[in-house]
Amino acid sequence: MNKKTKQPETKTEFVKTLIIALLLAGLVRSFLFEPFHIPSSSMKPNLLIGDYLFVAKYSYGYSRYSFPFGFDLFEGRFWKKHQPQRGDIAVFRLPSNPNINYIKRIIGLPGDQIQMQEGVLHINGAEVSKVVDGVFSDDDSAIKNETRKFLETLPEGKVVTILDQENTPQDDTGIYEVPEGHYFMMGDNRDNSQDSRFLDHVGYVPEQNLVGRATIIFISCSKPVWQFWNWPSSIRFNRMFHKVS
Repeated sequence: MNKKTKQPETKTEFVKTLIIALLLAGLVRSFLFEPFHIPSSSMKPNLLIGDYLFVAKYSYGYSRYSFPFGFDLFEGRFWKKHQPQRGDIAVFRLPSNPNINYIKRIIGLPGDQIQMQEGVLHINGAEVSKVVDGVFSDDDSAIKNETRKFLETLPEGKVVTILDQENTPQDDTGIYEVPEGHYFMMGDNRDNSQDSRFLDHVGYVPEQNLVGRATIIFISCSKPVWQFWNWPSSIRFNRMFHKVS
């Protein structure tokens, strides 16, 4: 075989391999797992800024927002494996701007009544148990901050660690009545989370806006992950392969 024939064949094989790899990556991202980066402190102490985790796309089935460009091809969900459960940490498309992904915990299910009274969560008129659990040391800035931790026990028995430090307007609310087909989402860092308590910005999240359930942290870095020269000191090795709960 002469060189002139071999070179075009090599290029063709490379292009084929690249296309197949891109298609496989797209299928995995659309139907199985999507990586997600934690950009804010709203889910502390359970998720930290710089955590990179996998979101299971198949957990709640698939909607238009399960796919990279969110084309408006259909409504609702299909191939639902599980119903979203109270206490799940889920990624969803922001109802007021579906181009933006948010991550919060599912607190209210369709038909529930949710209210905050003096910083205590109430679900369907019943007070959710909230027990002091020490303090959380925040190392995001040069100044070390400590925030009070609490253990909340949701009605189904799931225990969640939350942060609550100050009296804020969102600590005392009216009653939120979750519409059918929607969910009420809250951050674990209760004083620093823009969530469903803010009806004009987040509000009730339609089921089709759910992207998937957060499953496992695959890497965690206290500094930008692309700064590889900082990896020895910035990678939180104790959080790698940590199950999200």
